[in-house]
Amino acid sequence: MTAVAARARHELIGLLGVVERNWYLVKRYAMWELAFFVWTIANTLSIVFISKAAGLSPAAENRLTTILLIGAVIWAYLGIIFEILTETVAWERWEGTIEYTFMAPLARPVHLFGMGLFAIVYGVVRAVLLFGVVAAFFGLHLPNADYGAALVLLVVASISFIGIGMMTAVLPLISPEKGTQLGFVAQGLLLVVSGVYYPVSVLPEWMQWLAKISPATYALRGCREAILEGAGVSSLWAEIWPLLVIGAVSVPLGLWVFRTGERYAKKHGKLKRSG
Repeated sequence: MTAVAARARHELIGLLGVVERNWYLVKRYAMWELAFFVWTIANTLSIVFISKAAGLSPAAENRLTTILLIGAVIWAYLGIIFEILTETVAWERWEGTIEYTFMAPLARPVHLFGMGLFAIVYGVVRAVLLFGVVAAFFGLHLPNADYGAALVLLVVASISFIGIGMMTAVLPLISPEKGTQLGFVAQGLLLVVSGVYYPVSVLPEWMQWLAKISPATYALRGCREAILEGAGVSSLWAEIWPLLVIGAVSVPLGLWVFRTGERYAKKHGKLKRSG
């Protein structure tokens, strides 16, 4: 085995190790995961039931219900990506393993991509279950839906989500007292500008410009086209190419930001601080 192949094998094992460790954490806190999932279902239902109170025709009500449901599911998925990546450092501090993890013979990109890969798999499974459970309450009629295209678009969007998540993951490193909270502030800003529950066109013009750099904007619009209109992957290129561009910028930038924050935390003794 060549040195390059050996190195690649070592990093692949490390990547899968990060995924496996996160799976063990989910199993350890299984009741918390169940509680949060039930809360997410209740929160989604409270939003989607708005369509029942709008007094629309059955066809219009079916469409509005679907629009709200897709918004809630994509937002829940985005939230999982952000929470898992943003709490990369916080979890390590809670578990008391932060020094071991940051001293492990594992490249930092592999560590962060391992967190991202787990977040995608876990988030997709959770999103599919959430969509299915809530849709069952309303008996949605979606004869033209292309769920495969919607899933492909969501996976492409996840690359951008991971890149942004890497940037927010550094916040608890450089500010143990306020970093995690600032990560949720960033998540909230995406909620406002991305058209989760309303079209972006209703926003002030300056917020519409911010929406153009939010990957959630394109993920939401594309998933709605795929599920409501039956648009295939080829028809969604107008939403896919901006996601690829944002991902190509955000992932390298996220890695650079995290490395810079890690060096700062080690230099100023903030790595293991909890407050």
